[in-house]
Amino acid sequence: MAEVVFHEKIEQENGDLVEMRILQVPKSDAHPEGIRYALVYIHQNKRVVGYDNFEGKGHHKHLEKQEVSYQFKDVETLIQDFQEDIVKWKSKK
Repeated sequence: MAEVVFHEKIEQENGDLVEMRILQVPKSDAHPEGIRYALVYIHQNKRVVGYDNFEGKGHHKHLEKQEVSYQFKDVETLIQDFQEDIVKWKSKK
């Protein structure tokens, strides 16, 4: 059974959306740390930064149209890395 560890959804003044959902789940081959997550930053109705560990793909992140592996350490680092990638993306804009 999944238990919510953290959930936050923020709609920014410009219409951008940041949503972070982190769940504690039973440890398994798909989720060896017992954590399932989906973090997303949406700009103009398009995902520009996203982190998740859906079954079959493991830990990875989406940076616009690119998908790359992500080295999961812990929940705090996950949130920090996600927020840093949003700042990096905004600085390129």
